[in-house]
Amino acid sequence: MPKSAQTLGHDYSAAWSSRSQAAVASFYSADGQIVINGGQPMRGHAAIADMAAGFYAAFPDLIVRCDDFRIAGKHALFLWTLEGHHAETKNFVKVGGWEEWDLDDQSKVKSSLGWFDTVEYEDQIAGRTRPT
Repeated sequence: MPKSAQTLGHDYSAAWSSRSQAAVASFYSADGQIVINGGQPMRGHAAIADMAAGFYAAFPDLIVRCDDFRIAGKHALFLWTLEGHHAETKNFVKVGGWEEWDLDDQSKVKSSLGWFDTVEYEDQIAGRTRPT
């Protein structure tokens, strides 16, 4: 893998924290896709940018932190924490998750399977639990 793979996780979290959906989409190959919590695949830069825009609308002060990043050949694991105040409820949300990546030869994401606890996420948005 190119040297850039050593910092890929931190660079990806910085792209998310920049609130630029184009920056997030740029980490994916042209036909790359992401599936979140077993949902519908979002394929291509436009769909991935739209997904990021949805998170930015929900969390205007969104920060994504890289908690850990592991790479083995063309496979990677990106562990993250999302933090921000929900746009409607104003409640602070802090939830962790991960993405399992398949990479191409240029270290672009071909496929991402993302996971996080939706019950905890929704409870924090609603103010039923406090972030830890």
